[in-house]
Amino acid sequence: MSFRSDVRLWLEENCPASCRGPGDVPGGGTKVDMTDDQRLWLERASDKGYTVPTWPTEYGGADLSPPEYLELLEEMRTIGARAPVMGMGIMMIGPTLLEYGTDDQKARHLPKIARGEVWWCQGYSEPGAGSDLASLRTRAEDAGDHFVINGQKIWTSGANNADWIFCLVRTDPDVPKHEGISFVLFSMDQPGVTVKPIQLISGASPFCETFFDNAIASKADLVGRVNKGWTVAKRLLQHERSGMRALAIGGNRETGEELHTLAKRYLGETAGRISDRVRASEIARHYIDAEAFRLTQRRVVEESEGSTPGPATSIFKLYGANLAKQRTELQISIMGTHGVGMDRDTFTADEVATTRSWLSTKARSIAGGSNEVQQNIIAKRVLGLPD
Repeated sequence: MSFRSDVRLWLEENCPASCRGPGDVPGGGTKVDMTDDQRLWLERASDKGYTVPTWPTEYGGADLSPPEYLELLEEMRTIGARAPVMGMGIMMIGPTLLEYGTDDQKARHLPKIARGEVWWCQGYSEPGAGSDLASLRTRAEDAGDHFVINGQKIWTSGANNADWIFCLVRTDPDVPKHEGISFVLFSMDQPGVTVKPIQLISGASPFCETFFDNAIASKADLVGRVNKGWTVAKRLLQHERSGMRALAIGGNRETGEELHTLAKRYLGETAGRISDRVRASEIARHYIDAEAFRLTQRRVVEESEGSTPGPATSIFKLYGANLAKQRTELQISIMGTHGVGMDRDTFTADEVATTRSWLSTKARSIAGGSNEVQQNIIAKRVLGLPD
């Protein structure tokens, strides 16, 4: 039996029906509940190594080759199987540890990420260090076998649910700003860490203020060398911006179908077609753009032989952010006044969720590196244009 046939059969037998099609993907960890089916799907997938398919088996992966990985994703998309777990552990710190971590760090952290046992958050941005991240001030003082950390981070996505954080800290204030930064990992569940969620216009609070007051990070969890964390930090951002893991969600295939169904509900249909020809054309265009984006990501996976590309990942970040905003704007235009409701007494739960998604997506062109930053990276490091 071929690998594809084997995967197809395994998915059909092991992916619960409720974990197929559009829906939430759990982030794992110890602080967020999952449904029984989500937990079952996570357990089955992690036992098979399919939560992190390309990772070595010793760290919880399946050690799939790039062609096998793509076949797995295609078969997941065919039945609408959602990823069993997502988050910064799988998308960001995991791949970074595979490249920069010590054997001890890999052995302690990667299997837990693969099993969805730990929710990770990112300690990068600070109130005075956003786009100019290298000007960060959070300090880490050498205390023998550990660092003592004091300072503040902001826009710490998911910090209120996180078990661990990967964090940029200043370990030498007397050298050029890029050269005095270190990259450390430490537990969020300690007395020196305080998290305050930030209420957003969308009604959600995924971003947080995070304060460190003599928090402790073991030197065993220093990634890379002291004062050389900027190199590790940049590589992690390339993993984040590559969007490779997003291929596993299968969302792009449903995009056109969802919008088509939405349009028929709110705009009506004639002979099975959307009555509003302008909106129908816009939906078709968006679907084509989304599919082209997915296929471009696939091509890059094939050409890079499974490794994350370099500065070109900023192209994915830039285009993906604009595509997400385009989709929610199209949803709102289709739904009209039904798409701008926040009152559950007047609007349906789905309508309120759409409004909140639309508002939340506005941040996509800022979060994880603004569109302007991505354009600068593309101009200088991809196209080689002068400053």
